[in-house]
Amino acid sequence: MSTPVLEVKDLHVAYGKVEALHGASLVVHAGQIVTVIGPNGAGKSTMLNAIAGAMPMNGAVRGTVSLAGHDMAGVPIEARVARGMCLVPEKRELFASMSVEDNLQLGSYRRYKAGEKNYADQMPVVFDLFPRLKERRRQDAGTLSGGERQMLAVGRALMAKPSVLMLDEPSLGLAPLIVKEIFHIIVRLKETGVGILLVEQNARAALQAADHAYVLETGDVVLQGPAAQLANDPKVIDTYLGLARKAG
Repeated sequence: MSTPVLEVKDLHVAYGKVEALHGASLVVHAGQIVTVIGPNGAGKSTMLNAIAGAMPMNGAVRGTVSLAGHDMAGVPIEARVARGMCLVPEKRELFASMSVEDNLQLGSYRRYKAGEKNYADQMPVVFDLFPRLKERRRQDAGTLSGGERQMLAVGRALMAKPSVLMLDEPSLGLAPLIVKEIFHIIVRLKETGVGILLVEQNARAALQAADHAYVLETGDVVLQGPAAQLANDPKVIDTYLGLARKAG
């Protein structure tokens, strides 16, 4: 198989004397959705922040993060973005008083700054994926619904033309119908060739969308395998999917 777009080996993260992640490893290939599921406090968001280079000052990171075969040790977050790594944070971090279109344009700022003449070439791609954003392109981001804000956050990341897109709890706080729509779009994103690392508490939706899955509990990867296989694992069913999964 080709070189992974993202490979994480033996990743440890500590806050002071407390270790939040204990030697986690994972692999993401181009055009693949890999999900990390687990309970609150398992270390899922910590893992994403460590991979992205966005750890707080008191966070100590050990292990290897490779992007397309290149070691990211010592590479700051801005440079990781420039090399093709984008994180859509749980809080979305939009500019509420700016228009939808201006928020999207900001996503391509790194490419503009690098002198790329076609820096905005992903705008039609984003509007094709998210027709609602095209309809609301002149509206302030602060006027959007929760689902639309999530679409905008993902769209803004795509403007950077990433090779790896990391999504932190994209379904958080959204109504079930909107969650279904968001996950449908995430599956469509595979067609662009981007590798997707999806951290999600909605285990059922995540396992349905993903190709490969990891289960993280109290900082340890306790299970991994094809997502369809994990969806039928008795431990995963009992812990994360509940009786409804058995019946359905």
